[in-house]
Amino acid sequence: MFEYEMHQLRAADLTREADRRRLLREAREAKAARAERRSARQEAEGRVSTGQWRTRFTRAA
Repeated sequence: MFEYEMHQLRAADLTREADRRRLLREAREAKAARAERRSARQEAEGRVSTGQWRTRFTRAA
């Protein structure tokens, strides 16, 4: 009987460990997807300025 109870405890422990690893993997994937969306959004709407040495407006004629 003792061996069966030890087996049940070990199986429950392995199940908890698998669940924990699955949650960590899903969190990493979600974080990577957010970072990818953020970088794609920043590339589409990047800065327009070409440098600090240029003036903001053209000179009047």
